[in-house]
Amino acid sequence: MAGSRLEIVEVDEAGNTTATYITNEGSAGKKPDPSSRVDVILPQDPKSLWQKGLDVFLPAGYPQSVTEDYMAYQIYDSLQAFSSSIAGLLSGRAVLQGVGVGDASATPTAALLYTVLQESAGRLATILFAYRLGTALEPECKMYRLAADIFNDAAMILDCLSPVFPKPIRIAILSSSSILRALCGVAAGSSKASLSAHFAKWGNLGELNAKDSSQETVISLIGMLAGSMVVSSISSPLATWSTLLFLLGVHISMNHAAVRSVSMRSLNRQRANIVFSHLLAYDKMLTPQQVSRRERIFERSGVLRWADDHMVGHGKIGVSLGDLIRSLGGSGATLTELLDLYADEAYILWFDPHSSTAHIVLKQGCTPEQQLKAWCQGLLLAKKTSEAGSSTEGAETLREITRVFSEYSRRLRVAGWDLNSAALETRSGTRVKV
Repeated sequence: MAGSRLEIVEVDEAGNTTATYITNEGSAGKKPDPSSRVDVILPQDPKSLWQKGLDVFLPAGYPQSVTEDYMAYQIYDSLQAFSSSIAGLLSGRAVLQGVGVGDASATPTAALLYTVLQESAGRLATILFAYRLGTALEPECKMYRLAADIFNDAAMILDCLSPVFPKPIRIAILSSSSILRALCGVAAGSSKASLSAHFAKWGNLGELNAKDSSQETVISLIGMLAGSMVVSSISSPLATWSTLLFLLGVHISMNHAAVRSVSMRSLNRQRANIVFSHLLAYDKMLTPQQVSRRERIFERSGVLRWADDHMVGHGKIGVSLGDLIRSLGGSGATLTELLDLYADEAYILWFDPHSSTAHIVLKQGCTPEQQLKAWCQGLLLAKKTSEAGSSTEGAETLREITRVFSEYSRRLRVAGWDLNSAALETRSGTRVKV
């Protein structure tokens, strides 16, 4: 029997061929020929030096290992980091002037005390902000990512204003600046973690964060070098403020473009409004990319909007049973009637026509998909009530949503939505046992 040809192809994480090994095996039943050799064929078009340099800063397996919106976000993020680095040097110079650098009457002890006050105010603000809004940071990560940079830019403006005020007011301004930076740190850190989890398709979150840190390091270094030339050549107040406002304008616009380029796959309140209203009104399924072009970065908390962008009411999910009972008031409905109506559901819903608010109480064990069903029914109730001008029966909308929601869930998954992530609650909610 003639020898057979064996070919082994070696690929990298992205599926690109790195080498091909070819060898000839001996005839069947015979020992391998010790003189046989293995031929190695390398790719005809190896990576250029530029591509190898990019590999240092991009996740392994790029672009297959990340989502399609990763590169657009990183480009805008790099541009905003560059402008922020230069603006930071201008505000840093103002802070040094504020604590006494260049003032013959200033003492090191006074400068140290100023710093202690700023740090104390910032750290206390970090604790309070994380406690107050910690639950909302992941569902609304795009909003808080942009808000973080607005906080940071406001802090830079306060820093540059501080030298013109007397010392007591200057301390208050610098402390306010430190508080804003603390808010920026909490909002940026948490929202960035959520965005990184969205980008990582292969579970490569740690490596993606490490490469992102490398990108930020290089951009910040380039920004500091460029900023050093800018700071040394600008000394007048007019030139300083003109340059600072220009850089902050670039910074905010690049951040806005960055978060607009991201197509989140989880359904928070706003995205659920957009998706379900189009399904209920037109039986049209929107993809995450289509929804990202429609959603607002800053949306009013808990608002219910229809497909025509008209506000039809408000929604509160995860509320306590006591809040729901108080909202019943003199409506004539009783808690017993609601419990009977939603006996087979994982939630209890009451729509208050006076405040146009859907109150949703979640039962213990309620899944993210069941929360979406509750929100979908609340949206439909709000729409029908606004059209009728009076209260709409919950039983009617419950039957309608129950009839179509299984099919909606299937279509949502096919369109690329993640129904396993709970993103509707923006505050720590409660659960009830019935």
